[in-house]
Order: sequence, then C-alpha cells, then structure tokens
Amino acid sequence: MIDGNTEIIAHIGYPTFSFKSPEIYNPYFEQAGINAVVVPMGCQAADYPAFLKAVFRLTNIRGALITMPHKVVTVDLLDEVSPMVRVAGACNAVKRLPDGRLVGDMFDGAGFVRSVQRQGVPVAGLSALVVGCGGVGAAIAASLAAAGLARMGLYDINAASQQALAARLKDNYPGIQVDTGSKDPQGYELVVNATPLGMNANDPLPMDVSRLSPKTFVGEVVMAAEVTPFLAAARARGCRTQVGSDMLYEQIPAYLEFFNLQSTSAEHLRSLAMVRPSALA
Repeated sequence: MIDGNTEIIAHIGYPTFSFKSPEIYNPYFEQAGINAVVVPMGCQAADYPAFLKAVFRLTNIRGALITMPHKVVTVDLLDEVSPMVRVAGACNAVKRLPDGRLVGDMFDGAGFVRSVQRQGVPVAGLSALVVGCGGVGAAIAASLAAAGLARMGLYDINAASQQALAARLKDNYPGIQVDTGSKDPQGYELVVNATPLGMNANDPLPMDVSRLSPKTFVGEVVMAAEVTPFLAAARARGCRTQVGSDMLYEQIPAYLEFFNLQSTSAEHLRSLAMVRPSALA
C-alpha cells in the first residue's frame, strides 16, 4: 500500500518500456515491509539535468536509479562520486545526503561480473571484448579489470568514448592489455554486448556472431527480452550465455545497501519470482 509515508525511488531513463526494476523491487518491498516504491520516470536527454535536480527536491525521495541514456552525463551533475564512477565514467545510483549533497555510485559492472563468476567463469586472467563503451559498458569494463582480466578489447561507434575508457583503464589498471577499434569477437574468452542493440525487434546484431567460438562465454545487458536475438545466435553457435536480467538481480542487493534499505540476496529475489514470465518473453 502506498500512503503518505511512502518513499520514492525514481527510476529515470528513456524509453521506459524495458524497465524491469519496478517488477523486482516493489514486490520485495511489500514482502519485506519496506514502505518504499520504485517509479519509472521517462525523461529525455535534453530535460534530464534539470529534472534530476528537481526530483531530489522532493521531501520523500529515497534515491534514484539511473539508466540509459543518462548514466554518463550524471557524473558531472553530482557533488560526490565513488571511485568506481570515476573509472567507469558513468553513474547509475544517486542519493541525497542529510546536508543536501547528491552522491553517486555505479553497480552495473559489479552485478555483471558477480553473475559471470557465479556461473563458474573465472574472470582473472581471461580476455574479454566489450562492445559498447557508454555507461553500462564502461562500468562492466572497469569491474572486469578490477577482477583481474588480462586482456580487454573495446569497441564503440563513438571512437572518442572507447579511447577515453581505454585511457582510464590504463591509468587505473596498468597491468591490463587494452585494445580498441574492433568488434571482432574471435580470440576472446568472454564477449559482452553493452549496446542498446536488441531493444527493438529490427535491430542489427552488435557483432558478427559467425566469428564467435563455441567456447566463448557471451553476456548481454539488454533486458527487453529474456533471450535477445544476439543471445539466441550465440547459443546456436554453442556458446554459454548470460541474460541481461542476471546482471540486474546481482546488483540489487548493492543498490539496497546504498539506499540504506534492508538488503537481500539475488537468490531470494529470484525465489520470489518477481518478474512476470510474460515480461521477459
């Protein structure tokens, strides 16, 4: 039940049709007796800087989840950010401190890597290709580097984005080999689609899947469908895969702790079957 004491967690992005967070957080809040609600808020890029400041003027705002296309621009709108935000160059969680300052952190990468490791893939010492160097891709790249990855390939249609991310990785993880400019997955043990490709039915595949080795582990960030066309093509090649919602489930406990709410485990969230099967079909 929403009442006069309910706190709001704004889920800000555009478009909102693929948002799964409300279907996970809100049933958990009800089950745990937490008087809070996650509300999807569609905000286009031109309106976002002013809207972020305005939403945190609400007296019952607990925090905000930030998603595409706002994760990168959020960094410069805050008073304080975590080390992960500085490396990733992106932010996906914001809260207001008692003194009014806005602080941000980044959990996409941690959620993705935790899920990969949970599936028995030892990230340390491996090679990985990350296609898409925006907010989510940068976060995944930073977390892979922190987990001990040996070699990383980066590709983005915006060459400046991939070069800037490569520079930040080399500055903070000088032991890692970083290559840029190619999305050819051949020779990589882990491949990640960190682009929005797959959100729409007519999207092209993010890379040439015929170049994938059956031994390559393939991860996805798009959650418009449980099995995107890219994952389906990778599975047809014999690859093990990770769906986009795996990353989401693994990062939610960290989000809850960031917002100073009672936390739980990814396993518990899945056991509650909070996402309707039809939503992921």
